[in-house]
Amino acid sequence: MREALVTMLRMQDRMNTRVHDQWRSQGFAWHRAIWIECAELIDHHGYKWWKHQEPDLAQVQLEIVDIWHFGMSALLVEYEAAGSVQTLVQAIEESWNTPRAGAGIVESAEQLAGTAAGEARFDVGQFAQLVDASGLGFTELFRQYLGKNVLNFFRQDHGYKEGTYLKQWGGREDNEHLVELLADVDTQAKDAEQRLYGALSERYSMVS
Repeated sequence: MREALVTMLRMQDRMNTRVHDQWRSQGFAWHRAIWIECAELIDHHGYKWWKHQEPDLAQVQLEIVDIWHFGMSALLVEYEAAGSVQTLVQAIEESWNTPRAGAGIVESAEQLAGTAAGEARFDVGQFAQLVDASGLGFTELFRQYLGKNVLNFFRQDHGYKEGTYLKQWGGREDNEHLVELLADVDTQAKDAEQRLYGALSERYSMVS
């Protein structure tokens, strides 16, 4: 777990720096992004008692991965004064592994959103509870996070920030291409990021 956390924090720092080289000092509202993503997650799960709804668990898990991007960003800013990624990793591990009462997906998302909106912070323990409730698990969180992080880099490198990149290519959304290509990549390999980026580039050049 520790090695995976170090890897994900490093990747998130690189992604944020790609968007803005001084991202830590910009005062970005990570907490706001978190509670909004929680609301989107609940919508995918379904909450409307007045109509038939079926939970879309795959979309719920994708929203959890997006929340993790924003959560790690908030933690990197919060723990910057500590001067060590290892200090942050230890804090995440302790919160993640603290025993907690089980709660459903919607209730867990509401708790996380409440803390983000009301206290402007990311609660690791509440997030871990949400991961458990969704059936995602830490190993799968790492796998999906690596994939989405690489896709985010790919988007930036192909004009996402400038508004020239289209998520639809080859008649399908880039997330769909990602899911297929990620299945063929060993995310535990040291060159997993490079392999996945290369696979995205190859397919993009063929179908775009």
